[in-house]
Amino acid sequence: MNEISTIFATVLSRIKPTGEEKTRLAALAQTIIGRIDALGKKEGFDISARLVGSSARGTWLSGEHDLDIFIMFSPEAERDYLEEKGLYIARKIAGQAEKWEERYAEHPYIYAIFDGYEVDLVPAFSVRSAADIKSAVDRTPFHNAYVKSKITGLEDEVLLLKQFLKGIGVYGSELKTHGFSGYLAELLVIHYGSFTGVLEAASNLVPGTTIDIEKHGNVAHKDPLVVIDPTDPARNVAAALSLDNMCIFIDKAREFLKDPTEDYFRAQAPQPLENDEFKNAMSSRETNLVALVFAVPDIVEDVLFPQLRKLEDSVREMFEKYDFRVYNSGVWADEIAVVMFELESARLPCAKRHTGPQVWFGEHAFAFKSKYKDSKTFSNVFIRNGKYMVEIPRKYTDAKRFLESEVLKCGLWKHVALSIKKDYRVLENDEILEVMDEEFRMFLRKFFEK
Repeated sequence: MNEISTIFATVLSRIKPTGEEKTRLAALAQTIIGRIDALGKKEGFDISARLVGSSARGTWLSGEHDLDIFIMFSPEAERDYLEEKGLYIARKIAGQAEKWEERYAEHPYIYAIFDGYEVDLVPAFSVRSAADIKSAVDRTPFHNAYVKSKITGLEDEVLLLKQFLKGIGVYGSELKTHGFSGYLAELLVIHYGSFTGVLEAASNLVPGTTIDIEKHGNVAHKDPLVVIDPTDPARNVAAALSLDNMCIFIDKAREFLKDPTEDYFRAQAPQPLENDEFKNAMSSRETNLVALVFAVPDIVEDVLFPQLRKLEDSVREMFEKYDFRVYNSGVWADEIAVVMFELESARLPCAKRHTGPQVWFGEHAFAFKSKYKDSKTFSNVFIRNGKYMVEIPRKYTDAKRFLESEVLKCGLWKHVALSIKKDYRVLENDEILEVMDEEFRMFLRKFFEK
């Protein structure tokens, strides 16, 4: 225990915000909130500004420079009114920022940079209870109130858990990451009472585990981990968490409790994969890589990545259908998107064995024999294990050409489909090294080394 206590003290000295950081963050938040309230009064809008999220709850990590400020409208307001007037106010405030841009989630909001801080200015309805929400963001003030009522004295435990999750690479509930949200981390600490309590419980997690702090859940969920929202009995806070990321957490929790070190709290970005390392990996693995590359559509990541993964799944199914065995796959995106597949082989023999009906199904048997009687085949129709068979030429023997020809027949969501239809490339093996982006090269290392 002394060893663990020493580790915790060392980690907290690094991740806990200093007094100066807290003062600076609070001052900026109050300045922006004051500007919003003053502008609302000047324009005659019934609004108020509110700081939410980890910065309002005292559970933010040192070095995190982001603020969530909600512009609260009356619940009687219409949605169109909230979007129009909320954006009007947010744009006015953002005019004093270093830079800003309009972004879209369930409804539009403004992302801005003030004094080096990333600030989201989000219109929301000031509803009376979480049961009355009119948009998803309306829940957040209730999360704020609940956590603040329970978290006193546990803030350091939350910081340790968040940093641990970051260190093992499973922090973030975005659809790009499928990990643990900050709110989920807070609820786990509230439920189990400490960071080590969370890890001890994690060591025994099984898929389908349900945690219901308020014992009020009223909907069945099928996610790997179910944590009922204390402010909404129908919602699973852990819905975004993937099975693999939950299992990584279980595995690392066990490892840490058995042999605790500070390394688990250090997020280590992989080194970019160099050209010679790539070639050595391909040579030793004796597999083939095929990558679909296209421009990223102008959409937020939470819309983009589900579309990329749908494309990944669809291409994988198509490869398998045509007998190209997919060994591994992954997606990456920045200014371009790369959907990559590692194949056991990118070349197939021209001859393909095609299975027909069982011999005793007379009508189908006759049709099969008639179809291939005068066709160009590598064999006559023959019988194996009671079924008719014939060896025919494959439509595709080359994976790259296959993907180039068939990609537009895959399951494509709107934005990705439009981008691919404009232009795309299919790269194979060493051609993939044409993508020089450092972040992509980091993705490549993770792709190979897992």
